[in-house]
Amino acid sequence: MARYIGLNPSVSRATHAFMGNSGVEIWAGPMFQWAGSIGETARRIEDLGFDGMGFADTQIIYYDPYVAMGVAAMTTTRLRLRTMVSTPVTRHPSLIAASIATVQQESGGRAVLGLGRGDSAAALIGEQAFNGKAFERYINQVQGYLRGEEVVLNNGCRSRSDWIGRASNLPKVPVDVAATGPRVIALGARAAEGVSFSIGAEPRRMAWAVACAREARKQAGQDPSTLRLGAFVPIFVHPDADYARQIIKGSIAPLARFSAMSPSAIEGIASEEDRAIVREIGRVYDMGSHGHAEAGHTGVITDSFVDRWAVVGPAGHCVDRLRELIATGLDSVVIGLSGVA
Repeated sequence: MARYIGLNPSVSRATHAFMGNSGVEIWAGPMFQWAGSIGETARRIEDLGFDGMGFADTQIIYYDPYVAMGVAAMTTTRLRLRTMVSTPVTRHPSLIAASIATVQQESGGRAVLGLGRGDSAAALIGEQAFNGKAFERYINQVQGYLRGEEVVLNNGCRSRSDWIGRASNLPKVPVDVAATGPRVIALGARAAEGVSFSIGAEPRRMAWAVACAREARKQAGQDPSTLRLGAFVPIFVHPDADYARQIIKGSIAPLARFSAMSPSAIEGIASEEDRAIVREIGRVYDMGSHGHAEAGHTGVITDSFVDRWAVVGPAGHCVDRLRELIATGLDSVVIGLSGVA
């Protein structure tokens, strides 16, 4: 059974070092709680001082994120709400635009649409992730609907979401692309308002990803300063670092797997040891145990790998590690607060 391992006073102390005075948004990632407790969890996240909360979009594992964000919108007043992440494999561009635009209206403008090529949501129903070209076309279609423009779909049909176009009392929903390799980082920088890196917590690789995104934005003729940059960072704050390392492995493994999904995705990893572990995780990954700390594929992960790919240990150490990452140029950090044990 899933159990909470993230919402604790130590996490609060570590993240409060940034909340409210750093200019960097700190978000809480998805948590393994049952449908029926979503409103209560969102209120607690808001009370702890987080800027936003992410909602996973894997229909086989989680509740529906758009319904959940609607519930959270009704039980909070300032908490921002985003998907982590929705995929073109399971959601038509017109449907996803309508869903997130509804959350935007009901929350008073607090929605963010997080998109990815497709991972667990697709794999668990036997489907494949979109390739880069198809994914960028999908993002542009979603953006068109969100702007109230006419959209040309893959079948040649032209359509427009008139109600979204008329709902002009609030800003357009920003789109944020989850990215690992340079090609998806670049297409996100071109087509979206933000890019969030799924690459672990090694500062050199984070600086590499930031540079890739800014350069791609510039090459597209857009101002790099208008692109919001974030990162998904597994974190477990605990005075016993060894215990924290064991718990967090279930959250690190999916990030490592992303880096093994294509030859270019492994770019930016300087350590040959880390490259070898990433390749092995990609080879043995068990999607049936996705996110589980005790999954067999976590046995590949060493303690030194954990220390580079996650933020673990006492609160002071975690604060220092987060500062290192933020200094690479991040505007937001989504903290992975949970796992399954």
